[in-house]
Formats: sequence, structure tokens, C-alpha cells
Amino acid sequence: MPAGGTRGVFTKGAKIHKGLNMQVKGDSSLNKLIILFVFDKMEVPLSENTLLDMCCSSNNWIAYMDCQPILAQLIEHGFIYEIAASGEPMYTITPDGRVCLANFFVKIPASTREEISLFVKNNRTKYRRKQECVADYYMNKDGTYTVYLKIIEPIQPLLELKFVVPNRQAAKDVYKKWEEKAANLYSLIYENLVD
Repeated sequence: MPAGGTRGVFTKGAKIHKGLNMQVKGDSSLNKLIILFVFDKMEVPLSENTLLDMCCSSNNWIAYMDCQPILAQLIEHGFIYEIAASGEPMYTITPDGRVCLANFFVKIPASTREEISLFVKNNRTKYRRKQECVADYYMNKDGTYTVYLKIIEPIQPLLELKFVVPNRQAAKDVYKKWEEKAANLYSLIYENLVD
């Protein structure tokens, strides 16, 4: 735990806000706990974009402008850490973050905890897939398109594919299908190439 325990990061006497699906403006202690709670419930490392989407865009748990500085503070105080990953940085909760959450999670309104838990239960697979399955495409000099597909594990790529398609529409179709089809394609390749 950082020197001084949680003082300075989680202020004593934070106001508790009641109400389902509401932003907690100006209560950084509660917002920090909400972010720790999201990491705890997801049980996988998250990118900053995924966290912002979950907490600010798809839900109204935290104001967008508050989320990024709070993430930085949680990293600075050792409650969240960055995992060295290829591509977009990934973050996860630390043991100190779990201890802090265990001590203060009751400060998060029960309705908000329930809402987060239900949202994570219903969307965990979708967010994992979004983070793990990366696709891109670009036009080549001859007018064809190169499609670049990746399955990323937290530390390194699990699979990378790069191939040429005749036109932009084909590239867009592959791009759109990748997230849904990546796991099956990986299994098929693995079964056919590895004993």
C-alpha cells in the first residue's frame, strides 16, 4: 500500500449518492472506487478506451472529463498498473487496489454496484473480444487492400494475419467479421497446423 495508506486518494467522509445510472460529479473518492470496482468485476486487463466506454459512454457512472485523471491517480498511487502489452496499453487492478476496494466498496451505492455487476455480466465477452481482436486495412498502390488481423493476449499477439483482398468492400467485410469469427478461425488454424 502506498505510504500514508489511502489518505489523499480516498478522502474520509465522501458523500454517498443514491440513484441508478447517475454520474457522480465532484466526488473523486467515489469515482475511484467505481473504477476499481469495474476492474475487479471484469477480471481481465482493460484498455483506457474500454474503461472510458464502459464508465462514460455506455453508462453514466463517471463524467468523461473525470475518468482519465482518476485513472492516472489510481496508477500513481499503485492501485492500478499498466501491463506491458503490444499495441494499446492495458491496465489491471493491483493487490493494493483490491484491498482498498474491499475496505471501501460499501461507499459505492448498492444500486450502482448492482448496475455495474449486471452490465459486466452481460457485456464481459463483448469487451474482451473488442480488446483481443484487432483489425485494420489500408489501400495498396495497385488499388488492392491489405487487411491486417490480430488476436492479442495481454502480453503479446497470439495470432497475426495479413492478406490482400481485391477491393475496399472486401476489406470492410473482413474487418467487420473479424471480431465475431476470430476465435473459430484461430481454432481451425491451430488444429490444422499443430498436433
